[in-house]
Amino acid sequence: MKFFRLDLLTLLISLFILNSCKRQDGIGLGVNESNQINGSLVVDTNITIRTEIDSSIVTSGLSKTPMGDFADPEFGGTKADLALGLGLPSVPYTVPAGTLTIDSAVMVLRYADGFYGDSIASRFKVNVYQLKEKASSAISYYSNRKWQVDSTLILGSKTFTAHTHDSVTIALIRSAQVDTIQKVGPQLRIAFSKKFIYDNLLNATGTQLASNTTFLEAVKGLYVTLDREHPTDAGGIIQLKLDSSRIDVFYKAVNGATIDTAVATLSFPSYSAAVRHTYTTTIKAALASTTGSQNDIYLQGLAGLRAKVSFPGLEKLNPDSVVLNRVELVISPRPGSAIPYAPLAKLGMYQLDIANQRTYIQDSSPSDPRNGGPSVFGGFYNKTKKEYRFIITAYIQDLILKKTKDYGTFIAPVDTTVINSAAGVDYSPTVQNAARTKVVGSDKSPYSIKLNIIYTKIRK
Repeated sequence: MKFFRLDLLTLLISLFILNSCKRQDGIGLGVNESNQINGSLVVDTNITIRTEIDSSIVTSGLSKTPMGDFADPEFGGTKADLALGLGLPSVPYTVPAGTLTIDSAVMVLRYADGFYGDSIASRFKVNVYQLKEKASSAISYYSNRKWQVDSTLILGSKTFTAHTHDSVTIALIRSAQVDTIQKVGPQLRIAFSKKFIYDNLLNATGTQLASNTTFLEAVKGLYVTLDREHPTDAGGIIQLKLDSSRIDVFYKAVNGATIDTAVATLSFPSYSAAVRHTYTTTIKAALASTTGSQNDIYLQGLAGLRAKVSFPGLEKLNPDSVVLNRVELVISPRPGSAIPYAPLAKLGMYQLDIANQRTYIQDSSPSDPRNGGPSVFGGFYNKTKKEYRFIITAYIQDLILKKTKDYGTFIAPVDTTVINSAAGVDYSPTVQNAARTKVVGSDKSPYSIKLNIIYTKIRK
């Protein structure tokens, strides 16, 4: 007990001494109210925003290419067709010896991630036609191109439900070996015209089969369309991996007493998408409107719709007396508009330069030291808060200081595959994202677009 009382007394004395110290080693300097710096928040809802048509885009050679037919009650109809060039199984191609008989020919279109629409209740019908013009790999084709098609002859057709994540079991034909069964990745398999293959490949001249160039001059290419089987179906947009899609030709060669089965594969050395939008009366009215700002804003992938935004209220911040600490643009989808179709997972924001070309906002530019990186810049949809946020402090500061001029600032859908890329920020129009979002514009509701500005007043 004696030791206990001594320890307790020592502890109480120590606490008294420490509590009496006002400052140790200069730590904890007091604040002089005359030079204290305070941050202020102003919420600016005086923002001008309106819906515009997005730019067309080159769709040749993409990692994902859209095909589909989607009827969106808010936005209208969207069609995406494919134009495919054809490549020989080998260059030059030598026709196998013997009597040749085609057992079957199958167009294999490999699914990619990114289906948007109704994949459960909707059924589709795909048709394959021959092009009347050459689909060349040496030309970049845009999303708004109209192709010349021989619509009188269907080379392939199939009615199906889009199971874009289900594997498929097929018979694997092996030359000079016993055939076997194999499970392959998700794909759409369309019965293709045996006559077309026989006439243009197995019974073609040596000149036609000498190179891919001469072969394409003869066959031109293929055009693939997708339609909803029933007008009441919503349909959807499918994304495809056309770089590894193909036509497999299963044939039998009888050469004397030898009978063998084999496969010849035609590739798609060129491929692109032709996209058409048919908008609702509401969106047509928004596009035709001459008012400065709109209450409902429509953003749509597949090189569809974007929003032009400007900030006319910035003049109230005196560049000589304030420093911006943080500026964030907050955008909210119109309540109820995300059902049944999910909003865009990510939005992009960019500006036009003096030459009217797209370029980075300062806060996302790799060459600007104020760039905080993709995760700071933002644009991602927050499912909990139901909003998008962009950090645009550097851009707004430069506008206030008149270091930059607003030649046009836009918010638009971007390719979702860029989210986790090294660059992380994209401003190009895209057809690799078919989603859409209806956002609240300038109607002064609780969800109205707004600019949260945290600034510091400079004492002089």
